[in-house]
Amino acid sequence: MNNTTRKKILLVEDDINFGSILKEYLGLNDYVVTLAKNGIEGFEKFKKEKFDLCILDVMMPYKDGFTLAKEIREDDSVVPIFFLSAKHLKEDVLKGFKVGADDYMTKPFDSEVLLAKIKAILNRKNYIEDPIAEVFEFSFSDFTFNSKLRFLNYKDKAPIKLSPKESQLLRLLVLYINDLLPREVALNKIWRDDNYFTSRSMDVYIAKLRKFLSDDKKVQILNIHGEGFRLVVTN
Repeated sequence: MNNTTRKKILLVEDDINFGSILKEYLGLNDYVVTLAKNGIEGFEKFKKEKFDLCILDVMMPYKDGFTLAKEIREDDSVVPIFFLSAKHLKEDVLKGFKVGADDYMTKPFDSEVLLAKIKAILNRKNYIEDPIAEVFEFSFSDFTFNSKLRFLNYKDKAPIKLSPKESQLLRLLVLYINDLLPREVALNKIWRDDNYFTSRSMDVYIAKLRKFLSDDKKVQILNIHGEGFRLVVTN
């Protein structure tokens, strides 16, 4: 497998010995790994090239993994983030997921389990290049929406800055405008999972979007029971 088809991983780990061993191990399993020794260097490397997955240590000097994950999420709301940490308290694990992690493993860990988790994340059907990813400016009714900058504008009102997931969800709804956006499509594309908890989370984001769109009575987000949602725009 050549470098153009091998998945690229950003590994940010301040323990140089452990980081080097893990980099070599992942390399032997056909991954191209870029190693950074702290959060500052990690973000610099992240901005310079496109990665398929980021593996972050939590406890690092200068900038911890949680802070780095927030910065990565601000820049890219899709790339999977994986925490490896000696911190195993429930509060730490929950904080990891809150800042946008796709998975969290505590050290020491089973290397085969790590490989299986990496493969599962990268094989999820939503993590495929979006053929219309370059389309990010939309107009519907009296709204304009820039999904890259995450600004929603209505007439002469002050623009609303959406969160990354709000922006992703609205973008999908607009792409499916007046048609059905299947629930599983949104869950897999945005949350990379389809289970009870992510489904309830999506319902919360739908409620937020309805509130943002409520100024325009010609725009509605309809819940199609058991199937998904429709962004309906009437004349």
